[in-house]
Amino acid sequence: MANNAIFARLANLWTGFVSLWVSDVEKAHPEIAYQNAIASMIEKYTQLKAATGANIARRQEITARLDAAERELASVASDLETALATNQDDLAVVLIQKKNALDTTITELRTDAAQATADADNAKDSLTQVKTDIDKLKAEKDRMLAQMHSAQARLKIQGQLDGLSVDAEVQALSAVRDHIKGQVAQASLGAELHNSDLDVRLNKLRQSSGSVTAKAQLDALKQARAAAQAAPAKSL
Repeated sequence: MANNAIFARLANLWTGFVSLWVSDVEKAHPEIAYQNAIASMIEKYTQLKAATGANIARRQEITARLDAAERELASVASDLETALATNQDDLAVVLIQKKNALDTTITELRTDAAQATADADNAKDSLTQVKTDIDKLKAEKDRMLAQMHSAQARLKIQGQLDGLSVDAEVQALSAVRDHIKGQVAQASLGAELHNSDLDVRLNKLRQSSGSVTAKAQLDALKQARAAAQAAPAKSL
């Protein structure tokens, strides 16, 4: 009993795997799914067509029996009138019994004929509906596959356009800009550090002091020269 349950579970599991695999295949190849659906509906149409033919044949057979019974009833009624007119009572009794049986048969046949006609009409309507559904499904298949192919073409073009993107070049240029800015910043930092160095500041101070001393010496020389030039003029 337990083994049967395990086998049943394994069978269900296998069926599930196969169903998923078939579903994936149909998604990847929708034309297969459409064709399978169309083939299934065509098979249904063929079976329904055979059933419709059987209903029509049954209706025709019942109608033929009804026509024959009605003709026979008319003949019996005529014979009954003749028997009554000729006072053939024994024959009239037989004809009355036959007429009653025919009346019952005709009533039943009319009911059967009406039902057979309704069944045949319903079968023909169903047959027409299935044929319409098949045509619609074929048109839908063509339309949906065309849409799929169009979408695939658009995706392919978009992929090609994405391959022509300049994002990589723009990113590379951005990296170059960052590198240049870094170089400029390093140069500025070097200058700032150089200007803040103590030795540099001391050299600048010495250069400034030397310039002040030289200017003072220049002023002293000018004053001495002016004094020397002024002395002879006073002696005269």
